[in-house]
Amino acid sequence: MQIPAGIGDGQALRIGGGPGHPALIFRIKVLAHPLYLLNGKDVQIELPLAPWEAALGAKVAVPTLGGTVELTIPPGAQSGQKLRLRGRGMPASPSGDQIVIIKLVTPAADSAAAREAYERMKRELRFDPRAGWP
Repeated sequence: MQIPAGIGDGQALRIGGGPGHPALIFRIKVLAHPLYLLNGKDVQIELPLAPWEAALGAKVAVPTLGGTVELTIPPGAQSGQKLRLRGRGMPASPSGDQIVIIKLVTPAADSAAAREAYERMKRELRFDPRAGWP
């Protein structure tokens, strides 16, 4: 039995049937995946980034259903920002897209050098993440 590409959760799949023989009807259940989240024909994935990758921009290898691709992260990317890989979602006609959601991961200040790096950023960047916030 061949399951058609792009068949979705809850859809019916009819097998066989004919004169004197009833068809078998199967309901498709798409199971959760540890990396991908299915949203219609689109596939979502969270991409962990270091703060410097988001701030400076980077090229990052991203897994897709069809294999790994290199994604260009624009400078100044923000946590929660969505980037689209066209045609990299569920195979169908037309194919879905892969939505890459940026997730910033902050290194721990677990050494004297790391703490000093954070203190230096605090002094030199004069950054207030809550500027303009109520």
